[in-house]
Amino acid sequence: MEDLLSNWSGTVTYTPAAVARPSSVPELQELVAGSRRLRARGSGHSFNLLTGTTGTLVSLAGLAGAPELDAAGVRVRVPAGTAYGALARYLEEHGRALPAMASLPHVDVVGACATGTHGSGDGVGTLSGEVTGVELVTGTGELLSLTEEDPELAGAAVHLGALGVVTAVTLRVGPTYRVRQLVYEGLALEDLAGDLDGVLGAAYSVSVFTTWASGQGQVWIKARDGQWVGEPPGRWRGAVLADGPRHPVPGQPAEACTVQGGLAGAWHERLPHFRLEHTPSSGHEIQSEVFVPRDRAAEAIGLLQGVGPRIAPALQVSEVRTVAADSPWLSPAAGQDVVAFHFTWHPDAPAVERALAVLELALQPLGARPHWGKVTTMAPELVRSRWPRAGDFAALAERLDPQGRLRNDLLEAWFPRG
Repeated sequence: MEDLLSNWSGTVTYTPAAVARPSSVPELQELVAGSRRLRARGSGHSFNLLTGTTGTLVSLAGLAGAPELDAAGVRVRVPAGTAYGALARYLEEHGRALPAMASLPHVDVVGACATGTHGSGDGVGTLSGEVTGVELVTGTGELLSLTEEDPELAGAAVHLGALGVVTAVTLRVGPTYRVRQLVYEGLALEDLAGDLDGVLGAAYSVSVFTTWASGQGQVWIKARDGQWVGEPPGRWRGAVLADGPRHPVPGQPAEACTVQGGLAGAWHERLPHFRLEHTPSSGHEIQSEVFVPRDRAAEAIGLLQGVGPRIAPALQVSEVRTVAADSPWLSPAAGQDVVAFHFTWHPDAPAVERALAVLELALQPLGARPHWGKVTTMAPELVRSRWPRAGDFAALAERLDPQGRLRNDLLEAWFPRG
């Protein structure tokens, strides 16, 4: 049971009254219908108590099965408990691919969609934006299947576990493709702010890593078929091509990272920053993320540089990347292109809270939205106001979970019942 009582980094602990591992959907239905309080969790990559409960904590590992492509090869059904890395390998074997992956291939697909997790790229939305179907056990214990014909699908794609226990999602897929990854060091942050489109739009997926105090960043360029053909330039926008593999966190060994140096490989072996067979990221850490409308992102970079010295002592590294507008009601990119500012902090909760309060206060006037599954100091009413369809989501949650079995303190704060 211990593996279910903390998140993957060990920085969040859960204190449920019981832990359950249903082995079938009917067993799950019975469990939900008979519970007073219940929450499900996936791979444990959230950094807040979104999956916390005083009732029963449910692991869906016993429901895991193989992904299934449809006859046309354009959609794949993914059971709960399936990691992105496992799904990617299945798709590659069938010549198919996802448009994006999370930075960590270890993340559970259903859980990632539930919180609006994303990859990176000017033309790529969140992972939940590819959802074409959701199968769930509602708060009353009933089975519900939503498809593209159902207007509620956009509300269920990022569901926060508030609508039911999701047992499977269906995702759009396309043909497989190859990606080559390059790392450049020493990009001036002033140049990033001065030509955001030129830097972050230089390839299929681009990430900039920085501590905000140095004035410089490390650029990870993931070029898809036909982009950045031939030998990479030794210098690009004033940055220098890395002379060997790099880790995003300064000082960390690069063995856990996906192949760099421009060697082409399958999409799922380059889009994530970390290899499936290695411990993801730096391990023991706290994470937060703030999404800013793309047209305000240059201002955000300047503001973060301004507070950089104040947040740097608590910070391991920060990542800047783009997410294209999509349609799920609670997507961080709902209705607008955004730039995501991700922060990997040292595991010192008081220091992180102080630093996060500084940077979120600076970014709030820009219309910043926090990540649903990570740490934020933004007031619940402010968080709620950032999503125009928040009221519709709250109403949908009340309809599918009328007795509030799936509620917890965090959901009560964000979406209080009328």
